[in-house]
Amino acid sequence: QVKLQESGGGSVQAGGSLRLSCTPSGHIASSYCMGWFRRGPGKEPEGVAFQYVGGTSQYYARSVKGRFTVSEDKAKSTLHLLMRSLKPEDTGVYLCAAAPRYCGSALEPSAGDFTTWGQGTQVTVSS
Repeated sequence: QVKLQESGGGSVQAGGSLRLSCTPSGHIASSYCMGWFRRGPGKEPEGVAFQYVGGTSQYYARSVKGRFTVSEDKAKSTLHLLMRSLKPEDTGVYLCAAAPRYCGSALEPSAGDFTTWGQGTQVTVSS
């Protein structure tokens, strides 16, 4: 029933920045994990960055740590992903997802554990 509306994708040059946004259409849980998976061309989906909403824990993939930052706009129930210093290998479809589970730095999210998804947004980084 609950859906995630995501936006913010686009095309940028390497070194540029984009900000993705994800907003649930309704209540998910008192606390939950929300963030983004991505699927690059010919690549397996991978967890990118996640926030434990209702807590403070976050998860970042090794490939994006130090460049991507997850933040919450609690007033709007919106999660943002600021992507800085983008690289061509960051190219792919970014899929917002949420699950009523914990997520933290040591726990790589598994797509199979998520049941609430956004429609996806394309991120293209050109050299």
